[in-house]
Amino acid sequence: MGTENTPVETNPPKLLDQVRDKIRVKHYSIRTETQYLQWIKRFILFHGKRHPQDMGANEVESFLTHLAVEGSVSASTQNQALSALLFLYREVLSIDLPWMDTMVRAKNPQRLPVVLTRAEVALVFERMEGGYGLMARLLYGTGMRLMECVRLRVKEVDFAQREILIRDGKGAKDRVTMLPDVLILPLQEHLARRRLLFEDDLAKGMTEVFLPDALARKYPNASTDWAWQYVFPSGSYSVDPRSGRQRRHHIDEKLLQRAVKRAVNASGIVKLATPHTFRHSFATHLLQSGYDIRTVQELLGHSDVSTTMIYTHVLNKGGRGVVSPLDV
Repeated sequence: MGTENTPVETNPPKLLDQVRDKIRVKHYSIRTETQYLQWIKRFILFHGKRHPQDMGANEVESFLTHLAVEGSVSASTQNQALSALLFLYREVLSIDLPWMDTMVRAKNPQRLPVVLTRAEVALVFERMEGGYGLMARLLYGTGMRLMECVRLRVKEVDFAQREILIRDGKGAKDRVTMLPDVLILPLQEHLARRRLLFEDDLAKGMTEVFLPDALARKYPNASTDWAWQYVFPSGSYSVDPRSGRQRRHHIDEKLLQRAVKRAVNASGIVKLATPHTFRHSFATHLLQSGYDIRTVQELLGHSDVSTTMIYTHVLNKGGRGVVSPLDV
C-alpha cells in the first residue's frame, strides 16, 4: 500500500519556540527576544514547570514578588519581567484575562541624572583616545544614546549639512542631531581607516552587514554596500543568532562602557558616570547655554517635554537656586 495520502504527524512547536516566532514576526530586537525568553523560562521553572495556561494572576504576582523580595531586583527589571509575561499571555497564548489590565507595575524611583561639568567632561576626554575617545565625544557632542552611536551607519553621517541622522532610535523614531565641527576631521579620518577594513572584507567576500527585514527586502543589495556599513565595527566576525550568517557586526557596547569607566576612574571624578552621562551632560549644558527646552527635547528625541524637564532641576544651584542664609 502506498503512503502518499497518509497524513504526516508533526509535533506542535514548543512554547518557547512559539514565543520566539511571535517576537520575530513583530520585529522585536534580539535583546528583547533574549530577555523575554529568559523571563518566561524563569517563570515556568519557578512554578515547577507548570504550563502558563494553567496559571494566572496569583502565579504572576508571586513570581514578581519573589523577584523583588528574594532577588532584590530593581523596579525596571521587575517591570521587564511583567512585560515578558504579558506578551506571553496576550500575544502567544491569546489569553486576555481581566487581571492583565489590573496588574500594577513597580514604580521606578525618580532620581536626578548624573551630570558632569564641562571641566569634568574635559578631564575624562583627556584620558580617552582612538575609537573609544571619538565615540565618547560623539555621545557628548550630539546627545546620542549609547546604542544609537554603536549602531551608526556610514550613510547617516552628513558632513555637508553637519548633521547626523539617527535611525530607529528609542520608540522606533528617527531624528536629526548636529555633527560638531570639532569632530568632522577626526570622524573623516576614522572613516578613511574604516574604508580600508571594508576593502579587506570586500576581498574576502565578507562585507555583508545586518539589515532589518523590511530594509533587506526593499534593498536586497544594500547589506554589502559601503553606505550601510557600521561606523564603529567589531574587530572580528560573528554569527548572527537569527540568520546563522557570519558577519562583521558593530562594536560591543560593553567595550565603550569599560573604556569610559577607566577614564572616569583615572580622572579622579567620584561621580558614577557612564556613557549615558554624556547625554545627560549634553542636555544640561545646552540649557545652561540658553537653548529652549523644546529644541533640546527634539535633539534628544523625547516624546514628552516632561521627560526633558528633569534637566531643569539639574541646572538649579543648591536648593532650587536659593542662596543659603549662611552665605548672605
